[in-house]
Amino acid sequence: MINRFIRAIAGTLILISLILSIYVNRDWLWLTAFVGANLLQSSITKWCLMEDILRKLGVKG
Repeated sequence: MINRFIRAIAGTLILISLILSIYVNRDWLWLTAFVGANLLQSSITKWCLMEDILRKLGVKG
């Protein structure tokens, strides 16, 4: 369940940053890079900050 939330949040942030980069400023692509880097980091280290945040908010894993 928590993995679905993480994927949904990451996908939403990526799509929002892409839309903002097209209509507002190209610097919003840094948000896309940040989300991608965090996904890569979590796959290597097996630790995800968003997972910790969601658990503290009461989302069950």
